[in-house]
Amino acid sequence: MKILITGATSGIGEATARKLHSEGHEIWVTGRRSDRLEALQNSLGRERIKTSRFDVGNLDEVKAFGAAHAQGLKAVDVLINNAGLAKGTQKIQEGQLSDWQEMIQTNVVGLLAVSQLIIPHMVSRKSGHIVNLGSVAGRWVYPGGAVYCASKFAVRALTEGMRMDLLGTNIRVSNIEPGMVNTEFSLVRLGDQAKADAVYSGMQPLTGSDIADTISWVLARPSHINIQELVIYPTAQAHLGQVHRN
Repeated sequence: MKILITGATSGIGEATARKLHSEGHEIWVTGRRSDRLEALQNSLGRERIKTSRFDVGNLDEVKAFGAAHAQGLKAVDVLINNAGLAKGTQKIQEGQLSDWQEMIQTNVVGLLAVSQLIIPHMVSRKSGHIVNLGSVAGRWVYPGGAVYCASKFAVRALTEGMRMDLLGTNIRVSNIEPGMVNTEFSLVRLGDQAKADAVYSGMQPLTGSDIADTISWVLARPSHINIQELVIYPTAQAHLGQVHRN
């Protein structure tokens, strides 16, 4: 399969790229950091891998990507909308508008913009699979996370809406909703490595590879099976804010 993965320069996106490439798929990885994309391509041997640098939250860059690769995008069998982020943990009365805008622009508008480049071609072929990376924060809300949670609630709604709108086209749509995963997520959110490390202190979180394995399994189901939603917690996490630490 030809698979396009956004946000593939770290974490779940990178792990998914490595997993699917190891299975023999052709992968097209995108992200904001050219050096990371080049390093990933070099480490995988530069065969069956293509890279493109752009920010999904920048609509001008998404449009430019679409125009430059109009032909190649027609052949994408699987779109993995992985790019996303959280910024800040302030309560709503103390939050920063710039943080809110970045989360909504990346997690929601960016997902839509990239999807719009791919879906019409899948509809024409009557085949394809869209995997959106949601979060348990798309189901349950916690203090200091209102806007991030709202963006992931939107991902869940968009996934359901896509599935309904695409009914009859043979296109599958899945939403993967992880709990605590130890990636660069907390570093980006908190802006401090020590604080990020403390989030996972004394417990065993999920890894990017755990989620990559799950995505691989979802994609490998027979074409008449669609895994609509998967909530994945580490064993040490019962719910948001309920974590067992040694």
